[in-house]
Amino acid sequence: MEREGGPKYLLQVENRKENVFVTQLGEHREEGDEGVHYIPIIHEAPSKILQHHGNTLQKTLLLRKEVEHDQVTAELIAKRQEFKKQMEMLAKRSAEFALKEEASRVRALKFDRYLKECEQKKERAVKKYHNEQKLNQAKKNEIYKLKEELKELRIRQQKLQGKVAKCKVYEDFLLKLIEALPAHYLECGEESLIRALIKRHETLVTANQNLTKNLSTLLHNLETNQHEFGTLKEKHDTAKVMLISKLSELQSKCSALQGKNTQLEQYISHKKGHFRNQKEELGGMLLAISDLAEQCYMWHYGPLKEMPLLSKLDMIQEFILEKQNIRQQTMQLDGPKTSSCSLKERPNKNKKRS
Repeated sequence: MEREGGPKYLLQVENRKENVFVTQLGEHREEGDEGVHYIPIIHEAPSKILQHHGNTLQKTLLLRKEVEHDQVTAELIAKRQEFKKQMEMLAKRSAEFALKEEASRVRALKFDRYLKECEQKKERAVKKYHNEQKLNQAKKNEIYKLKEELKELRIRQQKLQGKVAKCKVYEDFLLKLIEALPAHYLECGEESLIRALIKRHETLVTANQNLTKNLSTLLHNLETNQHEFGTLKEKHDTAKVMLISKLSELQSKCSALQGKNTQLEQYISHKKGHFRNQKEELGGMLLAISDLAEQCYMWHYGPLKEMPLLSKLDMIQEFILEKQNIRQQTMQLDGPKTSSCSLKERPNKNKKRS
């Protein structure tokens, strides 16, 4: 039996019986030949035949596995070709992407360079603008100063013109005087009168200039001294006010402290009287304790003069406890009558001991 896939898929079935292909179903066919094996023509797929029949031979199963292997191999080859095509497309796209990325990087570098150049141009323009603004301001200041100087010079010119106009009379008078004077007065020797007058005038002018300078310096010193005096006076007034405020605070504190001192003195005097009373009470208590210690003396405590206060108290306590024990014992032995008599006699004995 020859199927799809070429002549290698040739299934050889060995039957001892004679094989006869039947094209129709053998319902009404006479079954006469026992040595004839009728093989029906099957139109199903080989995979379905092998699935439905369990008594399939090993060659048939092997043939089935080879068919499946060939199908899987063909699919794998197709998938490899498809994967190869996709990888080629991917490599092509990656190359295109790399080119685009390089172009974009170049554009970004150009744009960055353009931005830096624009920033530098902007900085230069701003710096130039600031410099021009400073220069214009300096020129404006210079123009303002020159205008002020021009005004001052015009005012000075007007003053000088006024002075010249005033001195014009003296000039005319001197010219007339020169015309009227004889020639020997106009000589320019060292001993001439005019030379002496000129020298005298020059000495007076220099003296006047020196005096005016001294006066200006003295006025300036006076102003500075007055200013310093004013500042010192203000400082003195502020210091005086601060000292007065501090003095008032200290006076208030002093009055408060004096009141506290009076209260403390009263409290101390009260405490002294209280302490004096306590001291007197303490002295009386100490005398009473010493008297009791003499009355309740016990030899095993040592000498009475060297005995401390606590030892005396312990001795008195022990003596009282001992007397109480003796009293209880006597009351238990003699009865109530004898106990009452003994209690009346014991104070008399204590008086005799004292």
